[in-house]
Amino acid sequence: MANFTLEDVRQRTYKARDAWWTVLLVDPLASRLVRFTANRTNVTPNQLTVGALVLGLGAGACFAVATWPFLLLGALLYHLSFTLDCMDGKIARLKGTGSVFGAWLDYIFDRVRVLACAIALMGGQYAATGNVAYVWTAVAVVFLDMLRYMDALEIYKVRSQMRNKLQTMRDEANELALAVRRAGNGPESEVGEDLRSAEGALRPDPEADMEDQVLGDNPNVALQAEFNQRFPWYARIRNALLRGRIRPHLISGIEFQMGVFIVAPVAAAIIPGAIIPVTALSGAGMLTFELVIIYKFWLSSRDYSRSVAKLERKIAGYREQLPPEPEDTPQRQAAVGSAG
Repeated sequence: MANFTLEDVRQRTYKARDAWWTVLLVDPLASRLVRFTANRTNVTPNQLTVGALVLGLGAGACFAVATWPFLLLGALLYHLSFTLDCMDGKIARLKGTGSVFGAWLDYIFDRVRVLACAIALMGGQYAATGNVAYVWTAVAVVFLDMLRYMDALEIYKVRSQMRNKLQTMRDEANELALAVRRAGNGPESEVGEDLRSAEGALRPDPEADMEDQVLGDNPNVALQAEFNQRFPWYARIRNALLRGRIRPHLISGIEFQMGVFIVAPVAAAIIPGAIIPVTALSGAGMLTFELVIIYKFWLSSRDYSRSVAKLERKIAGYREQLPPEPEDTPQRQAAVGSAG
């Protein structure tokens, strides 16, 4: 059996920035369970993913009963389900046993859990009260969850494409600069200087990209220059939260789920009818922070466009500095033709 320490688990599996719910309420328990599971069992990440779904469906079954003891039990099961869901990724990073299929399974099962619990929680309340507002609340929960993760995946894809294009253009500019230097003309300036602002804007952003960066990596991820110029106070808040591994995106998809499936049922067990107001508040908070991400992405795209334009002008300038290629003479063309 392996002999991982608790410090191994923290260094190899903790993300440099994570949701505050995960950092404060899940990681302290999950890290110890991961250590035990990795050292004493052969449980795989995919098995943990399946276990998380089973507990999530059990939470849904409790929510459907709609009485206060079952609402509390359902909230507890949902929290345990999310703990297992966090453990599968940690085990994969700790042991190096992650897979593409496992990542797909984790994502799909997360969405199934949200769908099942939304229908069960709101359906149970509708059956108990006859209030059709619970039906629309279920639709809203599923829609917001879908919107959050679709938006995050699309932004990640587009930012990756932007980074790849900048890298391609930088490689081309460097090759042309080297050719100009060899020709004796010398480049007019360094290519890296023109890319500084663009690369700062497009480095992995855990709030937008959902990167799996861990503590062993460099956590000092730069945000876009224009956003920091407009909101200089943001960096101070971000750095303060970073010291506790908490990301500034305070109400993400995780906190939204916990608000709906843990806080709302607990509140409803104490105050009947609290599910809709708590869910609405959670949804409004998530949408607010999603708009911040979209705004940051818009500023990043502006920096990107300006940087691409600069590089295109620089590449064109390098090409003008290169000596013209020798034109084929009639004699050479005839020689080539006869050889063919």
